[in-house]
Amino acid sequence: MRRSATVPKRLSTNSLLMLDRQVAPPVQPLASVTLPAADVFLLPNGARLHVMRNYAQPVVRLQAVFKAGKWYEPSPGVSLLTARMLLEGTRTRTARQIADEVAFYGASLECEQGFDRATLTLYCLTRHLTNLLPLVYEVITEPTFPEAELEQLKTRTAQNVRVERQKSSYLAAELFSHNLYGPDYPYGNVFNESVFLSVSRNSIEAYHRAAYLLSEAEIFLCGDVNKSQEDAVVNLLSQFIPTASQQLTSTPNLIPTSNPSYDHKVVADSLQTSLRIGRLWPSLTHPDAHRLQVLVKVLGGYFGSRLMKNIREDKGFTYGIYASVGPREHATSFAIGTDVNAESAKATIHEIHHELQALQTDLIPQKELQIVKSYMAGKFANELSTVFEQCDKYKSIIFFNLPADYYTAFIQTVNQTTSEQLLDLAKHYLSPESMVEVTVGP
Repeated sequence: MRRSATVPKRLSTNSLLMLDRQVAPPVQPLASVTLPAADVFLLPNGARLHVMRNYAQPVVRLQAVFKAGKWYEPSPGVSLLTARMLLEGTRTRTARQIADEVAFYGASLECEQGFDRATLTLYCLTRHLTNLLPLVYEVITEPTFPEAELEQLKTRTAQNVRVERQKSSYLAAELFSHNLYGPDYPYGNVFNESVFLSVSRNSIEAYHRAAYLLSEAEIFLCGDVNKSQEDAVVNLLSQFIPTASQQLTSTPNLIPTSNPSYDHKVVADSLQTSLRIGRLWPSLTHPDAHRLQVLVKVLGGYFGSRLMKNIREDKGFTYGIYASVGPREHATSFAIGTDVNAESAKATIHEIHHELQALQTDLIPQKELQIVKSYMAGKFANELSTVFEQCDKYKSIIFFNLPADYYTAFIQTVNQTTSEQLLDLAKHYLSPESMVEVTVGP
């Protein structure tokens, strides 16, 4: 018997789900955020190990963070050279052998010096961590600082700075920091080539002995970490025992000497002028800190900000302009920066002042404020997409001495911020007369 074909049932138009692409999908606000918990271990020698686990990918990151940044150096250039020389040779390995071993395991190992701390960072596949731990330990504890490599590093660094100083943007950032913090403040020190080239191997060795103490370090291990690997890290790093002669560099008791000012540095053949305008700013623990982040975003913290709309979109003076907050452990700054055609420099400064004054006199419209809040929440959520980014947030809690619920409070405060509150904050913090201004150009 012949079977009849199955006829598909015809759906009526009314039964189809129609998508109106002119209407944005509903968005639920980010109400709260909770960082993954980190297990903290106090090692026998005094170091702290922070372990944050995530098994999504078979990779790990190990970071050893030392009080060995610019803030602690006894003379300019020592902290930078010490950090960069760690990988230039150890008691049993040359720089080439270190690089070859890291490459053999498909890993990454580097040491970066910052204003406050220096960080040795290892990225590798989980299965290779235990093989690489002895190398990491030797790099930290037994660098030899070979003289030839040191001289080459000093020469390369000085040459790179000379090249950078041909750029008005580099000179503006350098001059702004110098004027904002003062010449005697570690954050305001300007690179001095003759002083830098005179740094001796003996001074680097002494700084290493004083600052790169595993017993004083904060160790962060995150990613696909199992118990045996955790134990291997604990056992290896616990081997370091400080001697009686090893002491941390004392922290200088300094205060930034910033005063409102205007400064111009002439670069005769430059076609553009670089601007930096800003001031010292409340720290991350200040009661106004979260709301001030909203205010700065409105001013110049995203592509749709007021500075971008005015100076890029309406006036066409620049490709980009920003306003941002730069938190550090001993001082925090606020800065507006851009590069413009030299002929437009005065007009640009005038428009920046106009936007600062507008925030002091007019309430931010509710629609604009809501866009900024949504942007901030979305950006923050995106910054927590990997365990490494989550660990970076956790590190900020440790180094800035923030409360454990800091980021939950951040989201809640941002969502509750009103235009009236931002108007009051702008009157207090965004007066053009309170700013340090720097221009570099013809």
